[in-house]
Amino acid sequence: LASCRFPTFQHPKHKMAGSQRSSGRPVWSDTLSNPAPALVHQSVLSTVGATPVVKLQKMAPKGIDVYVKMESMNPMSSVKDRLAVGVIEWAEKHGQIKPGQTVVEASSGNTGIGLAMVCAAKGYPLVCVMAESFSIERRKLMRFLGAKVVLTNPAHKGSGMVIKAEELAEKHGWFLPRQFENEANAWIHTQTTGPEIVEAMKSEGVRLDYFFTGYGTGGTLKGVGTVLRGESPNTKIIACEPDNAPLLYSKHPTQYTAEGRFQEPHPVWRPHLLQGWTTDFIPKLVDDAVDGGLVDAVTHVGGEAAMETSRRLAREEGIFTGTSGGGVLAAALKYAEKEGLAKGTSMLIMLADTGERYLSTPLFSDIGADMTEEEKEIAASTPSAAPPSISLPSVIPEAVEFVKATNEANKVVVWSLEYCEFCWTLCKLLNAMAVPYTLVNIDSFEHAKDNMGNKYRAALAAETEINTFPQFFVGGKFVGGAVDACLMFKKGELKPLLTAAGLGGEDASFGGYEGDPFEFLPLWMSQNPLRSK
Repeated sequence: LASCRFPTFQHPKHKMAGSQRSSGRPVWSDTLSNPAPALVHQSVLSTVGATPVVKLQKMAPKGIDVYVKMESMNPMSSVKDRLAVGVIEWAEKHGQIKPGQTVVEASSGNTGIGLAMVCAAKGYPLVCVMAESFSIERRKLMRFLGAKVVLTNPAHKGSGMVIKAEELAEKHGWFLPRQFENEANAWIHTQTTGPEIVEAMKSEGVRLDYFFTGYGTGGTLKGVGTVLRGESPNTKIIACEPDNAPLLYSKHPTQYTAEGRFQEPHPVWRPHLLQGWTTDFIPKLVDDAVDGGLVDAVTHVGGEAAMETSRRLAREEGIFTGTSGGGVLAAALKYAEKEGLAKGTSMLIMLADTGERYLSTPLFSDIGADMTEEEKEIAASTPSAAPPSISLPSVIPEAVEFVKATNEANKVVVWSLEYCEFCWTLCKLLNAMAVPYTLVNIDSFEHAKDNMGNKYRAALAAETEINTFPQFFVGGKFVGGAVDACLMFKKGELKPLLTAAGLGGEDASFGGYEGDPFEFLPLWMSQNPLRSK
């Protein structure tokens, strides 16, 4: 890599941090005095890196200085944003990827999300291969960014993801970054993360004694380790791994092909809660780091300790990280206690991502959606007065005639508010039943002139004696609202009503829908019986 001519990655924020710190320019808040001013970027990609280092105030052992590097401050909220920029720009500079070529990669989520951002910005289609067991929000984020997500059998583990990505790359001629063995993965950390840590510690006059990181691909471990060995040789580098998947501790090597690909899964690996850590083989980059003397010790942590430390970090320090970050910090605190580290010792912990990547995982299993008893007590301590209602205009013949004509001319009418979730509930149920209907959004732009939407609302209220939405009419007769329709379906009353109106198809199959209509109700409704399912 050293012989390859590639521009040194210099984030614009690096250039500003030191100058403002010493400029003497007044700041408007002693707390909110970010040393890097707001900058204009020509692309989201130049916002990757230069993440803050924060000193813990409450969780650090007495006399020990504990710093955390918050990779959640990257644009896609994880350290893997660095990897994504590094492997794609390296491939571009060295002619390994063609313009518009599809990128495919195996990922537990964060690499895929980072790649989705980079590929969106640069115009590459992306296909991410991910085991179905990883958090749902990760696949949704990738799809939101325009990527395709191919799910694999969790029983096939990380190695199965890699094999599937290789199959797809070979079959379709797609570009495969090979993050587990791609030297550009480690290289980007020698250009960004490592120098950032050295600069941050020097700027505070801190001698860094220990650096703790988990390992997934090994890019952070090898890249930062390389920099620290050169710039801070007395810093001890500690690799963290799950206590039920201690691959490095086992001393059982992974065998590689000449291309750097693993030959078979590791026999010591077991499923663990630390998403993004320790797949079922030792990546080539991790092996290189160990063989290169970049790992001084290996420490271990369990999933429960990782999750509890993540929760403590949020509640005691206001720092929001996932099970991964909680795991590294838990391992570091345990190491400090076990080794009896002396007062004045300093350590820096990598927090790889944000807690928002774990909402559907055990990390949030005890965080309820409904109010606790204490919260209910707080809520009940004041009257909860309702805000005043809008005054509806007088009922006018023109509005009455419009409502009447619309209901008589159509077999099914849904009177709705355009962005009302309960209105969407009724529409989703009718769509699932393949029932055609006329939708009238009375609050749409179409009906805004002369306040006609509210005039129709007044006419509806005069007929139904109800002022809420949706209002559901079948055969010109008022049926009810969204919950009424759901309950009628469950009682077997809705289909006969629609059939009598000439709907449901020749076989009255109603699209074959036999589900639970409550699935269409907003999940925030505490009354929704499917809320917690």
